[in-house]
Amino acid sequence: MIDKELLRATLEQAMEGTDLFLVDITIGADNHIVVDIDSDSSVDIDECVSLTRAVEARFDRDTEDYDLEIGSAGITAPLQMPRQYAKYIGKNVEVLTADGRKLKGELRAADDEGFTIAVLKKEKPEGAKRPIMVAHELTFNYSEIKYTKYLIEF
Repeated sequence: MIDKELLRATLEQAMEGTDLFLVDITIGADNHIVVDIDSDSSVDIDECVSLTRAVEARFDRDTEDYDLEIGSAGITAPLQMPRQYAKYIGKNVEVLTADGRKLKGELRAADDEGFTIAVLKKEKPEGAKRPIMVAHELTFNYSEIKYTKYLIEF
């Protein structure tokens, strides 16, 4: 079985000096390794190949008997870490809260503790004939949500 922390250290060393960062490592019982990476800009296939080679240089496939899959976390995958949230500030996201509310809004801020989204709601101001859309900012700790996803709109 491959040592997950040694694998993490190998990947992080290979990503030094780039805007790539590690999102998740999953090692299955059959030594099937799935590595999700992300970037502040974009992830291309050459970077995945380079990381694969760095892992293969450290862990001998014949000795360790593993399968390796390195890829981008994906635009439709839930955000998993604060750095990913920071990447999507100013973009629309979908949030499923721990209490089951599904919200859509613009991601306004993110830090190590949580994030803020602006949700539009129709409200009728006093004396107005018609309701207008008003932005309400909601702040969440990461522990208060089930997932946050980038909302792709056409």
